[in-house]
Amino acid sequence: MKSSGFSDHFSSVSATYALHRPRYPRELFAYLAALAPARTCAWDCATGNGQAAIGLAEFFDVVTATDASPSQIENALAHARVHYRVAPAENPGLDHRSVDLISVAQALHWFDLPRFYTQARYALIEGGVLAAWCYSLCRISARIDAVIDALYCDILGPYWPVERNHIDNAYNSIDFPYDRISVPRFEIRAHWRLGEIVGYLRTWSAAQRYARETGRDPIDAVRTALIGEWGDPDGLHTVVWPIHLLAGRA
Repeated sequence: MKSSGFSDHFSSVSATYALHRPRYPRELFAYLAALAPARTCAWDCATGNGQAAIGLAEFFDVVTATDASPSQIENALAHARVHYRVAPAENPGLDHRSVDLISVAQALHWFDLPRFYTQARYALIEGGVLAAWCYSLCRISARIDAVIDALYCDILGPYWPVERNHIDNAYNSIDFPYDRISVPRFEIRAHWRLGEIVGYLRTWSAAQRYARETGRDPIDAVRTALIGEWGDPDGLHTVVWPIHLLAGRA
C-alpha cells in the first residue's frame, strides 16, 4: 500500500515525458468504450501528459483528466472534450455516480489503493468500469533487448522505486478488488529511430534518479553497445511494449 503522500517521479521531465512516451493503440480505447455502460463521461486518473485522455475523447462526450502534478497538466495535450485539472487520485473531487469509465494508465501502482478505490466506487455509475493497465519492457530484437535489459536491471536496478515490481509482475501482484473482466491482449507498437529510443529511456524514473544522484547520464553506460546493435541511427526499428490490462465493474 502506498502512503497518502504524493510521490512525484516525473514532473522534472514532464515536457520530455510528453514527447518521448509511446502512444497507446486506438483499439484499446475502443474496447474500453465498448465495455462502459454509457459514453457520457470518463475519468482518466493520473493522466500525465493526457495521452490516454485524448484516446478516450474519441469515444466519450467528456473526459475529466486529473493528475497530482501541475507540471504534467501544464504539458498535457489539448482537446476540446478533455477537461484537465490538478488533483490526486485519492481526492479527485468528482460527483457521486458521475462517470461511466475510470482509466488508469501506467499509474495504479503509485496510488494509496484503499483511498483510491473508495473514490472509484463513489464516482462510478452502477455497472461502470474501472480499467487500469501498465506496459512492460519494450522488445525490439534479441541483441538490442539485451542492451536495454542490462540498463534496466544491472545499471538502474537499485534506482527503481519498489512499486515498479508490480509492472515487472504484469500487475498480477497488485490489489484489484473487482470481479475481473476477461480481456484481450493489447500491445503498443512504434517505429523509432535511435534518438527516439534514447529519449524514451531517459524518461524512466530510475534514469532520472541515477542522473541526480551520480551526476552522470546512465545512457552513457550502454551508448556504445546500443549504437552498435541499432546500426544506422536514422534506421527505423519496430518497438513493441506488451500491455497488461485489468478491468472490472462497479
